[in-house]
Amino acid sequence: MASKIVLILVFVFDLIAFGLAVAAEQRRSTAKVMADSEDTYNYCVYDSDIATGYGVGALLFLLLSQAVLMVVSKCFCLGRSLAPGGPRAFALLLFLLSWVTFTIAEACLLAGSVRNAHHTRYRNLFFDGNLSCETVRKGVFGAGAAFVFFTAILSEVYYLFYAKAAGDSGVPSYGGSVGMSSYH
Repeated sequence: MASKIVLILVFVFDLIAFGLAVAAEQRRSTAKVMADSEDTYNYCVYDSDIATGYGVGALLFLLLSQAVLMVVSKCFCLGRSLAPGGPRAFALLLFLLSWVTFTIAEACLLAGSVRNAHHTRYRNLFFDGNLSCETVRKGVFGAGAAFVFFTAILSEVYYLFYAKAAGDSGVPSYGGSVGMSSYH
C-alpha cells in the first residue's frame, strides 16, 4: 500500500518546483542598451535577477522530490523483489520515464538559471555598431515547468504501481520456502 504521507510530500515538493519554474519564466531578466554620459560607448543595463533564484529553487525542490521517492522505493532495484505482472512492468516503465523527464526538467532549469545569471558587461561600439544584450530565451523556464509537471505525474503514478507490486510480491515474511513440519 502506498504511503499517503510520501505521496503528499512528493506532491507538495513538485508543486513548489512547478510554481517556482513558472515564476522564473515570468520574471526573466530583460536588458536595455544605455549610452554612457559622454556618449562614447553603449552598455547593457539588466533588471532584476530574481529568476535565477526561482530557477535554482525549482531545481532543488524537484531534486528533493525525486530523492524522497527514490529513497522510499529503494530506487526500484534494491530491496525485496517485486511481484511479477502488470504493476511491476508499469512501475519499471514509469520509473524510466520519470527519470527521463526529470533529467530534461533539471537541464532546462539549470540552463535557464545559468543563462539568466550571465550578464554581458560593457561593450565598445568601435567595430560594428551593434550591441546585443543577451538574456535567457523565452520559454526555457516554461519548458522546465512543463517537464516538472510531467515528472510529478509520472513519479506519483510510478510510486503507486511500485507500492502495488511490492504489496503483491507474495514473498513470505517468515523466511524459507521448504516446510520442515511433520505431516498428519
